[in-house]
Order: sequence, then C-alpha cells, then structure tokens
Amino acid sequence: MDDDKKVWLFEKKRIRTVWDEEKEEWLFSIVDAVSVLTDQPTQRNASTYWAVMKNRLKNEGADELLTNCKQLKLTADDGKKRSTDVVNTEQLLRIIQSIPSPKAEPFKLWLAVVGSERIDETIDPELTIGRVVLTARSKERRLSRPPLPYPLSRRRPEH
Repeated sequence: MDDDKKVWLFEKKRIRTVWDEEKEEWLFSIVDAVSVLTDQPTQRNASTYWAVMKNRLKNEGADELLTNCKQLKLTADDGKKRSTDVVNTEQLLRIIQSIPSPKAEPFKLWLAVVGSERIDETIDPELTIGRVVLTARSKERRLSRPPLPYPLSRRRPEH
C-alpha cells in the first residue's frame, strides 16, 4: 500500500488516500474529510471532532461502521508518519451523512438521488437498462469529439 499513497484535493484542501491493492479500493483519511467538510482550522480540531463523532455514532448503533475503520500510518503536515483512521468509499459516504454541515449537503443530496434511483431500478429493472443505454450514448458522444487543446483539457498532448 505504501507505493499507492496519494493526496486528493477538495476545495483546495488535502484528503490523504491510500490504494488497498488486496481489496482494490481507495481508503480515505477520515480526519481529512471531516476537516474539509466542517471547516476545522487544524488537524487537531478535526481529530477532536472525529473522536466526538465516533462516540455519537457508537451511541446510535453504528458499531459495524466503526469496527471496519482501519488505522494506517500516513504522512502528516509536519512530515512525520502518524496513525490515522481510514475508510473505503462506502464507509466515507456513510460518515458524510452524519456530518451536520452545509458543505456535506451536496453529497447527501447526491446520495439520496442515487439511492432513490437504485430502489426504483430494483422495482422496475427496465429503468436500469435505460440508464445503461443513456450512459453508453453519452460516453460515445464524448469519445467522438476531438479533444480540447492543452491546457483546456486535463490530458497532456501526446507526442
């Protein structure tokens, strides 16, 4: 896992991540996500917020979520490696649902829409087929367009 560490930015703030080769999934630093979504001024404040939130989640019966948190040593702002709680995407989305913050609202709205769509697709499987067809057509259109000139595109020109 050490070779696959990466820092992702959300609103110009870092969220440390690690690729779990065995499970083939990204793991995210909970403290970093909490810091960004709650505007905590320091990592220590974000750690305290996460500690209080863990207790609240435990009292609400979210023991499984907390049990599945891993601790990994990630590089901190001061360059030292420190143990920090990390979770996969599904667990991170669950934690975001528990954060009372305006910045978390877009994620919560998106989760509600996707959840509603998947429930509808369970009831009527034809909806799934329609979604797949629309997604495929959208990707075909994007692939058929010529790429934007660098630097407008995110890809570097091929030489």
